[in-house]
Amino acid sequence: ATKAAILRAARHLLARHAHADITLKAVAERAGVSPPLVLKYFGNKDALFARVMSFDTDADALLDAPVAQLGRHMVRHVVSSQRERGADPLLRIAFAPLHGEQGDILRANFRTQVTERLAARLEGADAAVRAELAVAAVLGLGVMYGLARGDALRALPTEAIVDRYGPTVQAHLTGGPAGGPAGAAPPPRG
Repeated sequence: ATKAAILRAARHLLARHAHADITLKAVAERAGVSPPLVLKYFGNKDALFARVMSFDTDADALLDAPVAQLGRHMVRHVVSSQRERGADPLLRIAFAPLHGEQGDILRANFRTQVTERLAARLEGADAAVRAELAVAAVLGLGVMYGLARGDALRALPTEAIVDRYGPTVQAHLTGGPAGGPAGAAPPPRG
């Protein structure tokens, strides 16, 4: 529980401050532990943030559904994360530009552990672009819900958001009605 609290605190701070500005003392204070305890569990700031910059565990939870139900699941996961924990761990990627070289690590981890992993589950020649569009859609939802704090959106029950937004994400995943058949050329403009 202590280790998880430290990781949550570090993720929270990383989503709001530049890596260089975050101290182990600030992480410890946010986690409600002493700085030596952070060192005991992680060794140093770099080791702690190497763990925080990984999206593996978050991707496990985000992608934990069959492809046919994945759009709804992804939306539910993002909204539930915001409501239950006050943050969506995937939104750390939105702050990558603040983190210098560590931002490059964050982006590379996100691509590999989230977007490319999702693309590998999808069929069709355009799986990579559909994965990126689906991830962009849920990140946009997370930004509107958690960072912009859209009042109307936040007032809706979770399942109402899932019912309205899940089909949009699903259309990207499967190339359904919103985007035409998977691999199809876009309609001519006219």
